Amino acid sequence: MAQQPKQAAPCPICGKPAKAAYEPFCSKRCADVDLHRWMNDAYAIAGEPVDEESLSSLSGETGWGTAKH
Repeated sequence: MAQQPKQAAPCPICGKPAKAAYEPFCSKRCADVDLHRWMNDAYAIAGEPVDEESLSSLSGETGWGTAKH
């Protein structure tokens, strides 16, 4: 029996079939929409809450949060 080609998963933004060039998305537009959502904190990865003091100590050690102009 011949195997059928694997059907592309739907684009997580619009539901159209994904295209290889933009996988898992169907287009550059949907990939950009997803990136915009990440950059504007629409998505978040669950984790333990972090207090402000911990963040302050981390930024001093790594240089995060300090802009060098």
